[in-house]
This record gives sequence, C-alpha cells and structure tokens, in this order.
Amino acid sequence: MKPKFLRSTLAIAAVYFSGNLYAQQTDTLQKEQKIDEVVVIGYGKAKAKDLTGSVSVINLTKAENQPVADIGQAIQGRASGVNVFNSGEPGSNVTFRIRGTGTISNNDPLIVVDGMPLNGGLNQINMSDVESINILKDASSTAIYGSRGANGVVIITTKRGAKGGVLNFDTFTGIQSVGHMPKMLDASQYAQLNNEMLINAGMASNPQFNDPASLGKGTDWIKALFSPALMSNYSLSYGDRTEKSNLYVSASYFSQKGVVLNTGYDRYIVQLNGDTKVKPFLKIGNSVKLQHDIKKKGDYDIKNTFLSLPTRAIYDPSGNYAGPGSNPMLYGDIDNPIGKANIVEMTTKGYNIQGNMYAEAEIIKDLKFKSLGGIEANIWYDRTWSPKYVWGAKSQENSYLYEGDNRSITLLWDNTLTYDKIIGDHHINAVIGSSAQNNDFKFLNASIQKFASESTQQIDNGTLQPIPHGSGSQWAIMSYLGRVNYNFAGKYYITATIRRDGSSRFGDGNKWGWFPSAAVAWRISNENFLKDSRTVNNLKIRLGYGITGNQNIGNYSFASTYNTYLYNFNNVFVPSVLPTVLPNPYVKWEGQEQYNAGFDLDMFNSRVSLILDAYVKNTNDMLVPMSVPVTSGYSDVFVPSVNAGKIQNKGIEATLSTKNFVRENFKWSTDAVFSYNKNNVVNINSETPIITASGGLNSTIGLIQNNFPVNVFYGYVTDGIFQNQGEVNLHAVQMPGSNPATSTAPGDIRFKDLNNDGVINDKDRTVIGNPNPKFTFSLNNTFTYKSFDLSVFLQGSYGNDIFNANRMYTENMAIITNQSTAVLNRWTGEGTSFTMPRAIYGDPNQNSRVSDRYIEDGSYVKIKNVMLSYTLPKGVFGENFKLIKIFASAQNLVTWTKYGGFDPEVPVNGIDNGTYPITTTISFGLNVGF
Repeated sequence: MKPKFLRSTLAIAAVYFSGNLYAQQTDTLQKEQKIDEVVVIGYGKAKAKDLTGSVSVINLTKAENQPVADIGQAIQGRASGVNVFNSGEPGSNVTFRIRGTGTISNNDPLIVVDGMPLNGGLNQINMSDVESINILKDASSTAIYGSRGANGVVIITTKRGAKGGVLNFDTFTGIQSVGHMPKMLDASQYAQLNNEMLINAGMASNPQFNDPASLGKGTDWIKALFSPALMSNYSLSYGDRTEKSNLYVSASYFSQKGVVLNTGYDRYIVQLNGDTKVKPFLKIGNSVKLQHDIKKKGDYDIKNTFLSLPTRAIYDPSGNYAGPGSNPMLYGDIDNPIGKANIVEMTTKGYNIQGNMYAEAEIIKDLKFKSLGGIEANIWYDRTWSPKYVWGAKSQENSYLYEGDNRSITLLWDNTLTYDKIIGDHHINAVIGSSAQNNDFKFLNASIQKFASESTQQIDNGTLQPIPHGSGSQWAIMSYLGRVNYNFAGKYYITATIRRDGSSRFGDGNKWGWFPSAAVAWRISNENFLKDSRTVNNLKIRLGYGITGNQNIGNYSFASTYNTYLYNFNNVFVPSVLPTVLPNPYVKWEGQEQYNAGFDLDMFNSRVSLILDAYVKNTNDMLVPMSVPVTSGYSDVFVPSVNAGKIQNKGIEATLSTKNFVRENFKWSTDAVFSYNKNNVVNINSETPIITASGGLNSTIGLIQNNFPVNVFYGYVTDGIFQNQGEVNLHAVQMPGSNPATSTAPGDIRFKDLNNDGVINDKDRTVIGNPNPKFTFSLNNTFTYKSFDLSVFLQGSYGNDIFNANRMYTENMAIITNQSTAVLNRWTGEGTSFTMPRAIYGDPNQNSRVSDRYIEDGSYVKIKNVMLSYTLPKGVFGENFKLIKIFASAQNLVTWTKYGGFDPEVPVNGIDNGTYPITTTISFGLNVGF
C-alpha cells in the first residue's frame, strides 16, 4: 500500500507543479491573502498565520444560498471535528458535537454572536447577515471562555458596512419532499396478517376479514399526513462604509411549510449594525437583532400514522373524522391521527432581542480599552387548543386550552484592555479584562377544560380543572481573563491564557475556578532553509494544552430541592413542604483537559493546503448521579450529582483544500474534510449503568457504562428463527410451556444464552450497538466556467449504528395495528423465513423485545447540496445593477445508505422513534446587488 500511496502522491504533486506555470502570479496573491486573513477569536482577532490553537474557519461563500432555515444546517460537514445533527421539523435547532460527547449532561457548545453569548438557537439568525463563522475546538483556544468552553465555541460575526454603499436583495423559493417513504401493508394484506395473528394465538379471526382480497388497498394514512411543501426566503440589506463610520441594516422573512400536515415556521428578522469614529481616539458601535418567529404544528404523531389500520377510513359517511369501533380487537384503539393533526392547534410565538453597544478608546498608542454592554431577551408564548370531539369509540369530552408565558433576560458587561505592539522582530498582543453576565428566567402558565363556547378560547372562559403553574430561576457568572500572544520574527509563537470564573451555580466552597491554557507553534517555512522554497509556502507545527470547564449543570445543584404537597388529615387538606433531592454543597465544575498537536501546510503557491490535528480530551470531575439510600428520607430516583465521572475522546482531524485547475475561464477547487473520534466512558462512579433511553418490554435501549462509548444500545442478541420444535427443545428456555399460543414455538426468534445458564432473561442482555460514528467526512467540488458556478457537496458518516425503534411497532405482529411490508416475509412454516418471526397476537415469546434485530447500519453518503448559478454580465440591465445572479439548488439530493428508515440523519442518541424526516429540497433563487 505504501508504494502505491507514494506514487499517487507524486502524481498529484506533478499536476500542481505543472499548474504553477500558468497561474503563479494569481496564486501568489491568493497565498498572501490566505495567510494574512483575519480570524475572529475569543475577545479579539488574529491573522490565520499566527494561530496556535485549533480553529475551523467556515468558508461561507461555499455554503451560501442553501435552502435551509438556519446557518447550523448550512455548515454541516464543512468543519473537521464538528458534527451537526439536523431535525426536519420546521423551526427546530441543530445539535452540535465538537470533538465528541464529553459529558452526560449538556454537550452544547458556547455560541457567541458579535461578542455576546447566545442563549437562543441559531434559527434566530439570518444567514445573509453573517460575515464569518469560526469554531474554536481545542482548549488552548477555548480556555479564554473558561467555565463555558469545554464543549467548544462557535463564534459568529455579522456583517458591517461595505465601501461605496451596497443594496442587496436575496431570495429563494423551494419545494420540500420526503425522499424515502416507509411502505405499510394495504387493507387486504393487513386483513390476511390479522387473521393469521389471531388464529396462531388460538383466537377467532375478525369476521369482517373473511375475504381479505375484497378489501383492496384501503386507506393510505402516510400519504394523508405527508405532502410536498414550500419554503421561501426574502432578505433586503444595505451597507455603507466611510472613513469615520459604517452602517449595515437588513430585514428578512423566512417561511417554511412542513411536509407533515399542519406544521410550519415563519421568521422575521431586523439587523442593525453600526460603527462610528466620534473622535480620532474613540469609536462607538452597536450590533442589534430583532427577531420574531411563529412555530405551528397540530398534534401530529408519525408513529401512530404508521400503525393506523388501512381498513379504517379517515372520514365517516357524514364527512366527519372517523374513529375506531368499540371493540379494539376488531378496530384497534388508535385515534384518528389526521384528525388530531388538523384540529389541535399548537403554536409557539417567540419575540427575541439580542444586542450590544460598545465604546473603544485608544488610551495611548497600541493600547485600547473596550467596554461592551449587551442584552438578550427571549420571550415566548405557548398555546395549545384542543376542541372536544367524538370519533367512533374515541372521544375528548371537554375542550382543552393551555397557555404559557416565558421570559428569559440575560445581561452582559465586558471590559477589555488590549495591547498590540511590534518591536523589531517581536510582536506582542495581550488582553486582560473582566466579564459579568446574569440571567433571570420566569414562566407562568395555566390550563383549563370545558368551554361553554369553543369560539371563546380564553383561560377565563373555561370551567373545569384549572391548573396554574409558575416559577423562575436566576444565574450569574463573574469572570477575569487574560491572554498573551507573542511571536518572534513570524517563526516562534507562544500563547498563554488564564481565566478565573465565579458562578452562582456552585456552593460557597466551589464558586470559583481557574482555567489556564498554553500553546506554542513553530512556523518552519520562515526559517532560512525553507523560506525561499517554491514548493512549501507555509509550514507550521502547533502544540497546545489547556483546561476548560462546563457549568451547564442546572442552577441549584448544590442545594436541596423541595416540593409542596397537600395531605389529608381528618378530611382537612394541610399544605406541607418535603425535601426531594439531597443537597450536594461540594458540587463543582466539570473540568476538561485537552492536548492538541497539529500542523498547517500550504504547498505549490497555496494550490494545496492541509490542516491536520490530533487531540486527547479528558473530561474529569464529570457530574454523575449519586447513590442515595431510601433510608435517608430523600428520593432515590431524583438524586443529586457528584463530580466522580470521566469520559475520554481521542481523535484526528484533517482538512485538505486543493486548486486543481486555475485558468482564465475555468477553475476547479476541492475541499475535503475528515474527522475521526473515539469515545470512551472511563468512569461513572458505579458499576450500574446510567440509562439514557428506554422503551420496549425490558425498558432499556441506550445507556452509559464503563469502558464503552456513550449512549451504546443495550439488549438481547438474536440467533435466527426456530424452524421446528426440536430446535426449541434443545435451546435455553425462553418462554416455558408446550402451547404454541402461550409459549416459545417454531417461528419465534431464538435469543442467545450469553451466560449459559439455560434460561433467557435480563442477564443475557449486552451492548448491541454504538450510535457514535467511527469517522465522518465531506467532499466539496467547486467549478467555475466564465459566469457559471457549480458546486457539488458530498457529506457522510461511517461506522455508526441506528436503533430503528419504529420497527418495534411496525414489525411486532402482536397487536391490532398496521405493519410494514417487511412482515410479508414472515415465518409461516419451516424454512419460510430465517429473519422475520411468526405472527401471533400477544407475542408470548417477546419477539419484539429490545434486541439487535432493530440495529441497522447508519453509515451513509449524501449529495448534500448541488448549486448551479449564473452571474449576468455587468451592465445588462443598466449601471445601477452591480450584481445579478440566478441560481438553482438541491439539498439532500441523493442518499446512499443501508438504513431502512426515512433518513439516516437521526437524533444524536442514534434512536429513530417517529423522527421528523429530513427533506429533499429543490429551490431557485436570485441575488441582486445595487
């Protein structure tokens, strides 16, 4: 393999050497621009060539105009070491994992927008307003954020004004559809299955199903719930910059109808940014965003839609929603999922403000003081209205209304002093400062039933079972920080960072913590023996170490929790207060130490660029549940957390960018991203696993256990299908007895007796799957021919398992619900099937228990995005038009996978249980600049 790899490398090198002959002048300029690119880091900026930590810079020009609701989806796969998990539901937010899962609590990275930490989601940001996205991954770069840097930091900078004044209008409209629909039994197929299922259980079959073939196709519930849906976006912005000031203002509207009936999302955003030099030494500015969104959905249930009987109609003869009959053995007992999706109104209206104002003064030459004050206000209103109804045997006797008001107000005050000085070959950049932030959260909600008139939908108009709720919480953090960047002659770099945080979330003895880091780098390409090289343009080696923390553990973990109760004493209700959670005054930060080694390489006039990092990330003092005896008087279910766990992540990341062809009329570039991460739970302070997901007959699907990755799947191991009674008799006892209707029989699944005790029980469960991928990757190719641009972006994951929980219900053949067409290959006699068991009502062998039967390969490769654009020649419509670009885009165009569900992109825990599907979106758009 090595000689072959060497030959391939030399061949590639030859291509680039030859390419230099016709593009050297252009590429030299691009090389200089790249290494001098300014990157936003914590509390400052740095040139790309001077970075000592691991920072991923997202190329937004290759992610723009994608038909997505937020920028989190647009950057998926474009940064090494960063996994982004999407949900197809309109208005949902992405989930980030930077360098693996580091804790069993909150793993979300810190998101900083224009210098202010963001509590809300990325869907509050208009992608057209974003200037840059930088992701800080290692501790040497995130330690400046101290107790909040353990999970990585995403820094987003919005746009400022452009010289000369630019007015832009951007829009796109797309159609969404579900790429892969599950196939369920039609009416005649289900009737035949139902008869077989009941007869095998020794029961009488449904008399309505005496002639299954006569029932035809029946009702397609899935088709009724899912349909193609529109998505559109409109954005208008203006920016201008002069020597003394700049201004950027924008307004945008985004609308997304969901592919699921009665779901949708509407968003309105106004952005106002400005900077003014009021005096030669004083600059003031602001970044303000106003956002309003509306999320709508009915009471949809994807799983129940799968399971609804095709022999039932959606509407009765009168045109009302139909329901099941009174006998569940004949009609099932699932409510009408289409009716619920249509008549129940569930709405969330959000009103969000995020803004800051700053003043920056140059005290003396090279020394600047900056003070920034910010506010984030998140106010959202929830409302659920469900009218009364009678649909067959299913009914809701009283209409129901729920309303809730929520308010979260966060205040920030940062003060920093920055010294930046070049003395000969010495460059010093130092920053010291303080940061104070506090949050106040309150909610008030109420529900009530039975309205005299359903047209008066107000809490005061209900008459039955009023239930009020209300509470609040606060947290605050005070921080002191310092960082020194030093380099000598652009060759030798040292970065040292320290932060001290004090948080209200910890007890008196542990409120404060220190978070140091250090990194060194050697830019070898500036040494005399290499600086004149025509092959190597930039070569830098980096080493870093640091300690960061995670304070996202809840607000009152150090204190006891009390609940109020009403006790009946002699028919008199007496209020009382009882402790529920044992206090732990010693709770402290989850500490994380991280080692990072990397190098940056640019070759052949920056025609080839490679960034490679290797890391070890140890989460120490991880919060895990404490064992609390019932005799303590406290709950043994709701227990405090103690700092006694440890998780380790080790990984390798690589980003390779190449300019394959650079000619006057044709250019072709490639970007490849590779991320490998190995996760291991070192200690959870107990040999008893922590259950993270449950379901099925034995209640456990996912868990955290020592010496395994987080969230592994846990269950039984299958070993084929019993083909005859002799095989049943020779195997360990699963369900004793001789009656096939009530015990293990031919056609049932054979489960492995892992402990060889002759009995299949809970002791035979084991780890059966791992939702964490071995590696993820992406490949983006960009082609430019004259005024045409084409980009093809592939993204994928390898080595992860998915627990398809949908199949626990759609392949159990044990209750009166519809099943998938996979059961057409069920066992009906010896030799008929070796994978799909028999159909029998009641499932006496528990064939549907949690097992590796539902584990599927979650690996996939997607054509994530294809974008084709054409830029019209300048002056076609007059001199006022500086840019006119039309484009077509396809998102999630093709997926190659063995996974049988909607889509292999499932939640981060790897469990697909009625997950809202990722959609394929075809869109067309326009960019106009004046």
